[in-house]
Amino acid sequence: MSELHGIFQHVAELRKRVTRIVIAVVVIIAVILTFRLEHFVYSGITLYYPVPEPINNIAAQITNHMRQELVPKSVQLIQTAPGQAFYAQMYVASIVGIVLSMPIIIREFTAFIRPALKESEIKATRSIAIPALVLFVAGVVFSYFIVIPFMLNFLYQYGEASGLVTFLNVIDFVSFVLQFLLAFGIAFQLPLIMYAATASGITDAKFWRRNIRYAIVILVIVGAVVTPDGSGVTMWFISGPMIALYLAGMTVIERREFRIKRLQQG
Repeated sequence: MSELHGIFQHVAELRKRVTRIVIAVVVIIAVILTFRLEHFVYSGITLYYPVPEPINNIAAQITNHMRQELVPKSVQLIQTAPGQAFYAQMYVASIVGIVLSMPIIIREFTAFIRPALKESEIKATRSIAIPALVLFVAGVVFSYFIVIPFMLNFLYQYGEASGLVTFLNVIDFVSFVLQFLLAFGIAFQLPLIMYAATASGITDAKFWRRNIRYAIVILVIVGAVVTPDGSGVTMWFISGPMIALYLAGMTVIERREFRIKRLQQG
C-alpha cells in the first residue's frame, strides 16, 4: 500500500508540474495571438507596448520579420490554400510560447526530479540551469542570423541560375525556420550534457577525449541527416558548430578535473 501511495504521490506531483508548464505556455501563446507590439522612442531608447490586435498580431510580426530577413529576394513567400497564414501564426506562437516558457519548464522539471537525485547530481543540475538558457539562446541566434540565411540562399541559387521563378509556401518556410531554430537551441546544450554527465559521476573527463573520433563521426552524420540537401556543404553549418561545442565541453571538463585534483593535493 505504501508503494502504491508513493506512486500516486509522484503522479499527482507530475500532474501539478505539467499543469503549471501548460498554463504558462498557453498564456504566452494567447498573448502572442491577441496582441501586437507598437513602439515609441523615449530619450533615444526604443520601447514597445502591446495593443489588442488579433489578426495583425505578434505572431504575424514575427513571421513578417522572418520573411524580410531570411527569404532571398528572388523568392516569393505565398500561401496556396485558405488558412495557411493562420496556421503559420499558430505554429510560430506555439514555438515561441515554448521557448519563452523555458525557464519555467526547467524549474518545474528540476523540481520534479530533485528527490530522485543524489547531492552531487542536484548541484550539477543547479549549476547548468542558467547556462542552459544562455546556450539555447546562443544556438537560436546563431541559426537565425548565420545558418538559415546561408542555407536558403545556397539552395535557391539553383533555381535562380536556371531562370526559374521560385515560390515558397508559408507553412514550409515557417516550419523549416522554426525546426532549425529549435534544433540549434538543443544542439548547443551538448557541452552542458557532457558537463552534467561528468559532474554527476556517470562519466569521467578521459571518456570524452577517448571517444572524440566516434563523436566527430556521429556529429557529421547528424549534420548530413538534418540538412535538406545532399551537397555536403550546408551540413557543415550544423556539424561544424557541434564539433566545436564538443571540443569546448571537453576542454572545460578537463580543466575542471585539473582544478579539483590541485585542490585535493593542496
